[in-house]
Amino acid sequence: MSLIFWDTMIFVYWIEQHPNFASRVDEIRRRMWERKDQLWTSTLTLGEVLSGPYAKGDLDLSRRYKELLARPLVQTIPFTEETAEHFARIRADRSIASADAIQLACAAQARVDLFLTNDRRLARKTIPGIQFIADLSFDYL
Repeated sequence: MSLIFWDTMIFVYWIEQHPNFASRVDEIRRRMWERKDQLWTSTLTLGEVLSGPYAKGDLDLSRRYKELLARPLVQTIPFTEETAEHFARIRADRSIASADAIQLACAAQARVDLFLTNDRRLARKTIPGIQFIADLSFDYL
């Protein structure tokens, strides 16, 4: 069993069935289920995924996001003082945007095995506390 952290867009692709990425995310989620991996994300993810449905007034989609990002399906990591320390160290690399640094800090705090993103720029980073960072082209075993 591994701890897998999904960046925000992975959830968007999955829940909204993005034509280019949904099948890949579905396959990754199936493999995670088979391996009994745990799915993690941050509370920032919930805020980010809800902003689209709220902007469109789509209460049904916002409800689906809330249901699918709730326990026991997904474990959420809050931004705490401990997370702020990770954030500061990560954000010292000015090539990493604040929102990405928050996500990476939450993942580092939880000591996840894999941080999954679709941002190839992030996939090249090495962050203490995160074993691997990969984008969707990664061959998830």
